[in-house]
Amino acid sequence: MRTGPLIIGFDGTPASVQAVQEAGALFAPKPALVVFVWAAGRSFEEATLPETGGLEEPGGVLDFGNAFDVERAASEQAQQVAEQGAELARKAGLRADALTVPHEETLADELIKVAREHDAAALVVGMHEHRRLTRPGPGKTLTSLLHGAPCPVLVCGAPKPDA
Repeated sequence: MRTGPLIIGFDGTPASVQAVQEAGALFAPKPALVVFVWAAGRSFEEATLPETGGLEEPGGVLDFGNAFDVERAASEQAQQVAEQGAELARKAGLRADALTVPHEETLADELIKVAREHDAAALVVGMHEHRRLTRPGPGKTLTSLLHGAPCPVLVCGAPKPDA
């Protein structure tokens, strides 16, 4: 039996808000870890790209001097998103903490890694609907989670807009 918290993937979208609310309705007062995976290091990648004229940020070229400031701001914003998700989880009755994870691999790989590290009871995510030209079905991230997670995966549908 798994003894760890619920791991809830959260990115601030309506689908992830729905996932938090559903997790609370099903699992309160269980402990939860609300995880926001963010793209760390992008500022430094942009600072090292060769100048081509088309990749400049509005207002000037990003260099190493201001890349640290941009990266720090991105880290703080990531923490705010995670904290927002944890607050929603607490309002839903879960004993929640926030966690930000730098994006080093795929989103699915990062969530699976966190689930393993914390002996997660379950992994909860929102279903993001993608407009596809191909057949409908789960996207690559969801398929990877379903096949690779070390625990049950709960996928919550996105709230439907009022008709």
